[in-house]
Amino acid sequence: MKLAQRVSRIKPSATLTISAKATALKQQGVQVVNFGAGEPDFNTPQHIAQMAMQSIRQGHTRYTAVGGTDELKDAIRETIEKDYGLSYGRQSVLVSCGGKHALYNLFLSVLDPGDEVLVPSPYWVSYPDMVELAEGVPVVVPCPEEDGFKLRPETLERAITPKTRLLVLNSPSNPTGVHYRPEELKGLAEVLARHENVLVASDDIYYRILFDGRQWANIAMVDEGLRERVFIVNGVSKTYCMTGWRIGYLVGDEAVVKAATKLQSQSTSNPCSIAQRACVAALKGDQTIVEKMVEAFEERCRYVLGRLKKLDGVTCPPPDGAFYLFPNFSAWYGKRAGDRVLENSIQLAEYFMEEAHVALVPGEPFGEDRCIRISCALSMEDLEEGLNRMEEALARLS
Repeated sequence: MKLAQRVSRIKPSATLTISAKATALKQQGVQVVNFGAGEPDFNTPQHIAQMAMQSIRQGHTRYTAVGGTDELKDAIRETIEKDYGLSYGRQSVLVSCGGKHALYNLFLSVLDPGDEVLVPSPYWVSYPDMVELAEGVPVVVPCPEEDGFKLRPETLERAITPKTRLLVLNSPSNPTGVHYRPEELKGLAEVLARHENVLVASDDIYYRILFDGRQWANIAMVDEGLRERVFIVNGVSKTYCMTGWRIGYLVGDEAVVKAATKLQSQSTSNPCSIAQRACVAALKGDQTIVEKMVEAFEERCRYVLGRLKKLDGVTCPPPDGAFYLFPNFSAWYGKRAGDRVLENSIQLAEYFMEEAHVALVPGEPFGEDRCIRISCALSMEDLEEGLNRMEEALARLS
């Protein structure tokens, strides 16, 4: 059967592939420690779940407006005003079926064939493929560990060409956990001010998960002149443990949001009506549960970081937020596992899966082959067990 060429240009999600392998092993009775999970391990808070059940009982199960209910749009607007200090009208908000969907709608709305999209590396695995599906050209901009895995103003300036249409910023970052401070964002904003045709997609999905008392900062917050060119992409999946509820949102220029809404009307139509009502409860309800979850993630990340520092040759910048670490394991490349020589992150991840039954995501799909991604969205007991297995597996290499 002949398939469309666009399908052959993209790769399956690496994180979902690893999770599927871990699940398959578990179904065979193998006890796998899954460090590949990209979602919180906590249950959705009860008051949110109760609102969903109440919505079903009350019959809120029909179509809504394509771009989301006014009630949810207003809750999003209030959240943005409170947390960002920015005000938007309802027509500047689109509710979609998850943050990824919101981002994809944006790409389809602003990219023409051949438009370049700057993707700082390491990056979330889906960015380049989503750009290609929108007929854009992903331009990977290396941001090495030596630069703290962050985009520098001089690096951004060199990467911009007459074809550049969009810059993707993800902070706190998946996979590195780094977060841009206001002064760092101001440096990037000064560059962007000289290039008026370049838009910014600000992927803020982990914005509430910050460590060490860090304050939230977004590039639109530090430069009012950029506001009309910045698009906020966010959702409830990570903050409220609602990954399966599939609600994300896009906030920005009204004309672009209107175009994205038109696209959505011919693909998914409205997001789930029940999930939308639950999201209102999430955004407007008690936020104490979020604070407790962040405390747990911070404790776990600090524990894993401490264990990684004891491994020979492994380096890892401390995470500022999210729940990932991105350690550099390249010192172990060239080691032998029986008849095999481990030469890259994919082979090292395969070795950990096969020999230690620990699932990790190789760094290559994130744009940095020297590293592997470790998710700390596990219990302390599982984190300890997984790290013990990794240490034992490394000790068997020669």
